[in-house]
Amino acid sequence: MDNGDGGANLMHLLILGFGYSARAIAEKIRLFTPEARITITRRGKSAVDALLAQGWDAHGFDGDQPASALSPGLLEAIESATHLLVSAPPDERGDPAIRVLEPALLAAPHLSRVLYLSTVGVYGDHQGAWVDEGTPCRPSSPRSHQRLKAEQQWQAFASNQGADLGIFRLSGIYGPGRSAIENLKAGQARRIIKPGQVFNRIHVADIAGAIHAALHHPGTLGIFNLTDDEPAPPQDVVAYGAELLGLPCPPDIPFEVANLSDMGRSFYGENKRVSNQRIKAELGYSFICPTYREGLRACLRGRTY
Repeated sequence: MDNGDGGANLMHLLILGFGYSARAIAEKIRLFTPEARITITRRGKSAVDALLAQGWDAHGFDGDQPASALSPGLLEAIESATHLLVSAPPDERGDPAIRVLEPALLAAPHLSRVLYLSTVGVYGDHQGAWVDEGTPCRPSSPRSHQRLKAEQQWQAFASNQGADLGIFRLSGIYGPGRSAIENLKAGQARRIIKPGQVFNRIHVADIAGAIHAALHHPGTLGIFNLTDDEPAPPQDVVAYGAELLGLPCPPDIPFEVANLSDMGRSFYGENKRVSNQRIKAELGYSFICPTYREGLRACLRGRTY
């Protein structure tokens, strides 16, 4: 079975969940592997109709319908898929694709590679220390517990199905339309100061680039951190964005009085530096935006690649 790198069998990629990152991945594949077939799923009929109008091979899937209610088109896509990308998030019941689609996916005769988009949140808090893929996972938030459970579900699936599995643990996602640049322009950027706090980030162009590389990788995959080179204090990112825009730097706001939401406060409860050395060494991936500086400059230009 060909892994999509130029053999007799062309790649058919099925993408479960078509959000911000998955769209960038699909557009990258369209551009650089135009012979590949791409099928996508999305919640909601109106969203699916809009994607069909844009020329995507789109089908509805929300993780709640019974397997008997799946569309013939989606079932055909599963049967012919060679590669699977899972971008849909889990819920308190586990991974929705496993819950509904596992029997059909286990029977898929051509499926050779599964890629799962997870989060560096599975590592939990390490008080600013470096972590890598060998660091034990000790998630602290419910959503990170769900992600770790979903990773385990896909590991079991891949073992049962005989497919190669790549788990990609993503850090904070940003890119055109979703960055400090837009927040600054809207007057909504805040420089929240918590001494010693750093966050990891990944530009959407590098998510697309790394996943594209993984789809074509000739060897087996594994677990990879997908994060840039430089974990940095969040206030530094805002300050650099203001400099690029020629705007005044927003004032410092001590963390203790920042009036954050419960979710926002939970992000500040985890502090770690995540290494990306494995994805560079094993996939040979070179980052387009190795730090937030290149990333924000790309956002300013509106560029994804």
